[in-house]
Amino acid sequence: MSNGKGTTGLRQIRLFSLFGFEVKLDISWLLLGMLIGWSLGAGMFPQDYPGLSTRAYAWMGVAGAVGVFFSIVFHEFSHSIVARHYGLPIRGITLFIFGGVAEMEDEPPSAKSEFLMAIAGPIASLVLAFVFYRIEAIALAASWPVTIVGVCDALGYINAVVAIFNLAPAFPLDGGRMLRAALWHFKKDMHYATRIASQMGSGFGIMLMILGGFAFLQGNIIGGMWWVVIGLFLRNVAQASYQQLLFRDLLKEKQVSEFMREEVITVPPDINIEECVEDYVYRHHFKMFPVMEAGALLGAISVDNIKELARIQWRDRTVRELMKPSDESNTIASSMPADKLLASMLQHGRPRRYMVVDGGRLVGIISLKDVLELVALKIEIESPDRR
Repeated sequence: MSNGKGTTGLRQIRLFSLFGFEVKLDISWLLLGMLIGWSLGAGMFPQDYPGLSTRAYAWMGVAGAVGVFFSIVFHEFSHSIVARHYGLPIRGITLFIFGGVAEMEDEPPSAKSEFLMAIAGPIASLVLAFVFYRIEAIALAASWPVTIVGVCDALGYINAVVAIFNLAPAFPLDGGRMLRAALWHFKKDMHYATRIASQMGSGFGIMLMILGGFAFLQGNIIGGMWWVVIGLFLRNVAQASYQQLLFRDLLKEKQVSEFMREEVITVPPDINIEECVEDYVYRHHFKMFPVMEAGALLGAISVDNIKELARIQWRDRTVRELMKPSDESNTIASSMPADKLLASMLQHGRPRRYMVVDGGRLVGIISLKDVLELVALKIEIESPDRR
């Protein structure tokens, strides 16, 4: 659907790597694939090509779903190739229920690169539409099986619709990114451009939700529900995109030391797990505590560690036995850029609470909640829109 930031998680399956880009499939796309296959095999193909067997329609539906998968990957690869040309890192491509996303690690460096990256997707889809329609024409001229003709016709139509839909000037669709690039170029202000494009995207999402409501009332229940869901998704992403830009700007050139809490509640290593739970977890409501002995940091004990132990063993096991030694997975330096830490927490499922260590000495602790709360407060007070 568009190029943008994405997340990785347990619900994603790595499919393959091509030209250095990793392609992943979110399990939600399986629902989309099944819906596409069912819509084509049970709806479009029997209506447009009557008289075929049920098995033929089923295989046409499967072929259509596979063709849509290929089309989305091709669309997102076009974004990724242009992004690479402009030196913008792309972690990979993920397919999910609303299409696909090329996962950018940062915003485009210029309005020109933004525009070219955005327009590459619709161009790719139009190229595919032309190719599938040409194959259909060749198939008709050569009297190929009607199953091939039907699948090519459907894929040509789908790619044309995808290209046109993505050209809507509504962020985060490709057309919305092109609009942002144009505003950015003429106004020389990315914040202004992002805010306007995001507002357009939010309005477009509301319009789709209204159209979906009308479709639902007219009896098109499945189609109406899809329009409502897509509209809600676009509206939420459009609103979040501007907030994310403000987040990145407020974190830029900031260090972890500016966000960490210096008052740290630590746990001694030789108390039993029951004492740890009653006196620390339940009292302070944290999910991870540094373990200290004689001023030295030994490691950390977390709720996840405790959950692995049967309740009956809490009195017999100590924090020292269950704690995880301090290493790169639970400690960071106070000089680490705050935006890098936030990106790591959000994108890779990292711990929500880190010990901040300098020279082997515990100097603070930082959590995702702390960063988000402080940034939200800064946005409320220092937002560029208020200046």
